[in-house]
Amino acid sequence: MLVIRQQQMAAFAQAAVKSFDDRVVIHLNKFFPEQCGTLGEPQLREFIRYGVERANTYGIVAERDVCKYIDLMAVFGRDFDTDPRLRWAGVILGTKQNFGANIQHLIAAAQDHLRRL
Repeated sequence: MLVIRQQQMAAFAQAAVKSFDDRVVIHLNKFFPEQCGTLGEPQLREFIRYGVERANTYGIVAERDVCKYIDLMAVFGRDFDTDPRLRWAGVILGTKQNFGANIQHLIAAAQDHLRRL
């Protein structure tokens, strides 16, 4: 019988986190080169970790949705969710509904906000 020890599970989890971070680094560099150009690799990875933590506080845990949340951070700023100029973001994120629907609603509101600028 195969037995997976706690240390092995922790190593698997750590590898999954690194893999996600690596993919998001590539994604951000591709779609947000100007924002990424001002950060070094360590700062970019810290930005991603911060985004993951912030997204998780709103119940956003699916990788794709977390990546979208981080995209919004790249566009509107790292603390866009609490920025008083972007009240719509906090209102949407504070809504307790399907979190996948929340992120879609958030993206739509962000696009609407950008069109009005």
